[in-house]
Amino acid sequence: MPEVNVAIAGATGAVGEEFLRLLALRDYPIKSLKLLASARSAGKKLKFKGEDVVVEELKADSFEGIEHAFFSAGGGISKEFAPHAAKAGAIIIDNTSAFRYEPEIPLVIPEINPDDAFNYGERRIIANPNCTT
Repeated sequence: MPEVNVAIAGATGAVGEEFLRLLALRDYPIKSLKLLASARSAGKKLKFKGEDVVVEELKADSFEGIEHAFFSAGGGISKEFAPHAAKAGAIIIDNTSAFRYEPEIPLVIPEINPDDAFNYGERRIIANPNCTT
C-alpha cells in the first residue's frame, strides 16, 4: 500500500493513543499524520515513532488532503465530523457506536471479514463493532 495522509480524531483519548501505538507497531504507511482533539487538548504533543506531533483542534475543515481518518472521539463527534472527512475524500474508520447499526456501512472485524472494508460505499465509512473488538 502506498503512503497515505492520516488523521486521528480523538487522538488524546485512550483509544486514540492506542491507534497511534498500533499504527507505529504495524508500520502503517503514513506520509503525514494529523492528530485531532478538542480545543482543550490542542497544542498538546504526542509521540509517534519517537517524534513529537502537535495535536490540533478538530474542525470541519481538518480533513483537507486526508486519505484515512480514524475516529475515536465518541459517537456524537463521529456523526458531526465524519461527513466532513468523507466530503474531503477520506475513508473513515470509525471506532465509536455512531454507525454500527446502519445497514449501508460495513461492520468490519479485520480478522473475520477483512474484504468488507472495501465495501464502504458513497459514505466512505467503515464501522468497528466495538472498541474492545
